[in-house]
Amino acid sequence: MKSNVGGIDRILRITAGLVLIGLAATGTVGWWGWLGVVPLATGLVGWCPPYALLGFNTCKMK
Repeated sequence: MKSNVGGIDRILRITAGLVLIGLAATGTVGWWGWLGVVPLATGLVGWCPPYALLGFNTCKMK
């Protein structure tokens, strides 16, 4: 599993995931806020399955 999520992309995913989870936990949004687990997980792991399927890569080349 090769990393395909780059620096800024990871930061945005983690931030969006945490915000959605926080809003769901406080009852501000409905159950769909728990979907924030997906961008949080992909941001933490650094690998996104749809990116792999579609051939996207936001990591800098080494």
